[in-house]
Amino acid sequence: MEHSQVPIPNPPQAITTKDISYLKDAMSWELLAFKKFHFYAEQVENEEFKQALNQAGKMHQAHFERLLSHLDVNNDAVMANIPNPNQSQQH
Repeated sequence: MEHSQVPIPNPPQAITTKDISYLKDAMSWELLAFKKFHFYAEQVENEEFKQALNQAGKMHQAHFERLLSHLDVNNDAVMANIPNPNQSQQH
């Protein structure tokens, strides 16, 4: 039986340490791709190739910036509003 995952419409409000690890890896890959495309664009003389390489680099830069925007979260405030099942309830 095949299961299809429905994408989450909005990212979670809190970021776990595992999420941060994934984001750091993805950001590293995007930054490296951006740097490589920029480097290659500087090496070619053909303007059409240069433009295509710059365009690809800008795409990776935009991906990096989008990932970075997901880190703009006040984790302490979000976590303070999440009920903790380990705390005993006082009456």
